Amino acid sequence: MKIYSRTVAVSLIVSFLLCFSAFAERNDGTFRVGLKKLKLDSKNRLAARVESKQEKPLRAYRLGDSGDADVVVLKNYLDAQYYGEIAIGTPPQKFTVVFDTGSSNLWVPSSKCYFSLACLLHPKYKSSRSSTYEKNGKAAAIHYGTGAIAGFFSNDAVTVGDLVVKDQEFIEATKEPGITFVVAKFDGILGLGFQEISVGKAAPVWYNMLKQGLIKEPVFSFWLNRNADEEEGGELVFGGVDPNHFKGKHTYVPVTQKGYWQFDMGDVLIGGAPTGFCESGCSAIADSGTSLLAGPTTIITMINHAIGAAGVVSQQCKTVVDQYGQTILDLLLSETQPKKICSQIGLCTFDGTRGVSMGIESVVDKENAKLSNGVGDAACSACEMAVVWIQSQLRQNMTQERILNYVNELCERLPSPMGESAVDCAQLSTMPTVSLTIGGKVFDLAPEEYVLKVGEGPVAQCISGFIALDVAPPRGPLWILGDVFMGKYHTVFDFGNEQVGFAEAA
Repeated sequence: MKIYSRTVAVSLIVSFLLCFSAFAERNDGTFRVGLKKLKLDSKNRLAARVESKQEKPLRAYRLGDSGDADVVVLKNYLDAQYYGEIAIGTPPQKFTVVFDTGSSNLWVPSSKCYFSLACLLHPKYKSSRSSTYEKNGKAAAIHYGTGAIAGFFSNDAVTVGDLVVKDQEFIEATKEPGITFVVAKFDGILGLGFQEISVGKAAPVWYNMLKQGLIKEPVFSFWLNRNADEEEGGELVFGGVDPNHFKGKHTYVPVTQKGYWQFDMGDVLIGGAPTGFCESGCSAIADSGTSLLAGPTTIITMINHAIGAAGVVSQQCKTVVDQYGQTILDLLLSETQPKKICSQIGLCTFDGTRGVSMGIESVVDKENAKLSNGVGDAACSACEMAVVWIQSQLRQNMTQERILNYVNELCERLPSPMGESAVDCAQLSTMPTVSLTIGGKVFDLAPEEYVLKVGEGPVAQCISGFIALDVAPPRGPLWILGDVFMGKYHTVFDFGNEQVGFAEAA
C-alpha cells in the first residue's frame, strides 16, 4: 500500500503524483523512458511520496553501446507528475502509467468499469480484443492515501518500450472512486517495488523482465529533469545507468527492509546545523511515486518554520503549550523519560507507545489506518510534538522563555490538514539550505530545489517541498524521498545487490 504526497497552498490545491510516458526506445541495448514538462498552472486542481561496496560494478550505457538495457523517455507534468507509455495485449492497447517505486502492482482501467467517472475519462483495457489475454479473475483491491481502486486480476503481454513481458499478471480496475484518478494525467500505475508488498503476491513487471531474460543487469535508474523549459522530462533506464545524467560517484546504502526501497538515513540539517531529530538514525524510502519530500510532522514543522513557510494555526497545539509547556520543560530538565511525559501529565493514554503518528494512515498496512479526530488524540499529538521541540531547544541552551515562545511559533507553523505549507516567493534567496545525511554523505537541497513555484510574475505562489506525513509504527516513523529529492539526485535501484544509490543529477 502506498501514500501519495499532495500539497495545498492556502486556497491553491496542487496534487503531485509521479507519472511517466514511454517515449522512445533507442538502439543501444538500453531502455529509456523520457519525460516531458508542462508549465504549472494555478488552475489545475490535482489530488495527489557510508557508500557500500558493490558486489559487481553497475553497467553504464551510452548511445551507441550494444548493451542489454532498455530506456524509457518520461513526460513531466508540473514538476509533479512523471508518466510514461506502456501497452497491454496483442495488438497493443496503450496506457500512460506512473512508474512507481513505492508500490508493486500494475493496474489500468478495465472495460468492465461502468460507474466510476475516472474510467470514463481514461482509456480502458478490453480483454476481448487481445489474442494473448488469459483469464485470471482473482479479486483485487489497493488502498492509497488519496483513494483506492478495486477490480480483478488478468494476464496478458505487457510492452514497456521495446520489451514485451509475457503472461504478466495485472489488475483490471473496475472501481476508481474519488477525484484522485479523475484528474490524473496518467491512466494507471506500474509498481517497481519488491514483491513483498504486491497485492495478491503478483510478480511485479520488473521481476518478469529479469525472469524472462529481457534485461541482463538487475538494476534500474531514474533521472528526473527539473528544468521546466525543456521538453524532455527525464528517463527511466531498465538494466543499466546512463552516465550522461549524473556527476561523480553514487553513494550506496543497503536496503534495510524489502517491500519499499527502504534504507537508513542520518540526521537532517537546516542551514548546516544538525536538528538532532535523526541523530540516532531514521528510516527512509526512495519513492518515485511521491512528488514532495515527506517526513514526520514534528520535524517537517521545524523545517517549514526555518524556511518561513506558513501553515494553518493549530489552536489545540497552542493550548497545550500554554497549559503544559512549562511542566513539559520542567520534566525534561528533571531527566524524566521524554516518551513518558505526555502520559504522565494525562494527555496520552500510553507510555511512549502511542507515537505522534498514531491515527495517520500507514504506508504499508491499511489495518493501521485508523483516523482519530477526538480532542484527546489531538492534545496527545500536540504534547508529543511539544516534547520534541522543547528537547531540540534545550540542546541549544536556550532560555526557558525563549523556548516556550519558539514552541508557540511552531504551533502557528503547523501545516494545514493535508500536510502542506506555503512560502513567500520573494524570500527564496534568504531561505536556508536543507540537507539529508545518507551513507555518511550530506545531500543538500537549495531553496530553489525544495520550493515549487506555481504561476509567474506577481500572481506566482510558492509551495514548500516539505510535507508532513506521519507513518504509524511499526513501519514508521518514515521519511519519503520523492521527486523533490530524486530530481536533484540521480537514483539507482540496484535489485541485484539490494541497495539504493544517489549522485548529483546532470
